[in-house]
Amino acid sequence: MRIVTSPPRRRKVLILVVLLLVLFLLATARLFLWPPSNSPSPANAVVSLSGPWEHQASSAFALAHQGFSKIVVVSLGNNNRDLCPPAPPHIQVICFRPNPVDTRGEAEFVARLVARRHWRKIIIIPERSQTTRARLLFERCTNVSMEFVPVQDPSSRLPFDLLYEWGALMKALVLKPSC
Repeated sequence: MRIVTSPPRRRKVLILVVLLLVLFLLATARLFLWPPSNSPSPANAVVSLSGPWEHQASSAFALAHQGFSKIVVVSLGNNNRDLCPPAPPHIQVICFRPNPVDTRGEAEFVARLVARRHWRKIIIIPERSQTTRARLLFERCTNVSMEFVPVQDPSSRLPFDLLYEWGALMKALVLKPSC
């Protein structure tokens, strides 16, 4: 037995599918391509999250050189680099390897550092696609004032980054809803 759907029903299904696709694309754009970000202002520290290390760390050091902070905190993440970058004159560099080796581990470590040093404000440098999730996790772990100044994702990795961020955001929202 073959069930034939009427053309109006097919049209409604097609419209629904198109609307869901448009909503998904708009959410992807807002959450991962153009997330809310800040212009930097003076802070106690600039925090470089892991990723393509050169992008975040170089942006963190550039902000420090511009006078936004005298402290740069660098996540070594799961990179094979065991060496902390050398400290430029008049800038203190703190390197760490998060445990777990993910954005949540970075948020937990930085929250402990914020509490130990009594910082009031930090600037966080994530990749643009990571900004929404990083904001969620850092806000769960600390109530310090934060500014997010993202760097652009490498365009060759952007499709992977977008898929990864959807999964990682769902994990942060559903599976691990705490710091």
